[in-house]
Amino acid sequence: MNCRQTDAFNHKFFCVDIYFDFGMKIDLWFPPVIGSVGLPIRHTEFKVVDSETGEVLSPGLSGILKVRGPQVMKGYYKNPGTTKKALDDDGWLDTGDIGWIAPHHSIGRSRCCGGVVVLEGRAKDTIVLLTGENVEPVEIEEAALRSSLIQQIVVIGQDQRRLGAIVVPNKEEALLAAKKLAAVDAADASGLSNDRLTSLVYEELRKWTSGCSFQIGPIIIADEPFTIDSGLMTPTMKIRRDRVVAQYKEQIDNLFK
Repeated sequence: MNCRQTDAFNHKFFCVDIYFDFGMKIDLWFPPVIGSVGLPIRHTEFKVVDSETGEVLSPGLSGILKVRGPQVMKGYYKNPGTTKKALDDDGWLDTGDIGWIAPHHSIGRSRCCGGVVVLEGRAKDTIVLLTGENVEPVEIEEAALRSSLIQQIVVIGQDQRRLGAIVVPNKEEALLAAKKLAAVDAADASGLSNDRLTSLVYEELRKWTSGCSFQIGPIIIADEPFTIDSGLMTPTMKIRRDRVVAQYKEQIDNLFK
């Protein structure tokens, strides 16, 4: 089935044409390639760069999507500082999206898909809820980290109705807290169940984030901390939010069901 046949199949059997929408409204045209946002229009260029080094990546590799063309803005009005963050000296706009460009193939079913742009998510920290509200997770995370029971946290909720979180607990502190509450036997060093641990951490989250603009809903307790060796932290000890979300994708899907 070629690209046109695939689109006809979808329309015939499901009565709808489904496309991904590129929210910045940068011009692409929509060939029937499922899962993509289409091809750039004439005189519009896209490239994908490494988020750490800025190196241009080969087609098929995922990174930060940048665009350049006559329809791309020249800058923010009377705001050179913000303009410099968004546009480089060569006119490339940082879209803030993670994506990749499909490689070209001369044969096979993907021969007509080369050059299409595929989006995977946002590179920036901002979470956009299903309601359209923008949430800056850093505020919530910093508030939560004041708790001695929380070692690491990543707030989640992109395209969901409410926020959630992936939490790496400080198990020793949690056990001490449980003993003080007489939730476990004081002589038992391993008596804190996962349900009780989750409950303790959630109570701490509510306590420390009550003054934030948005509140956390359901949470996932991570078994292992995020580390450089696991690829979930940068060499400068920043959590790689996108990789954490990718690693816990199945649990996240179940969390928001």
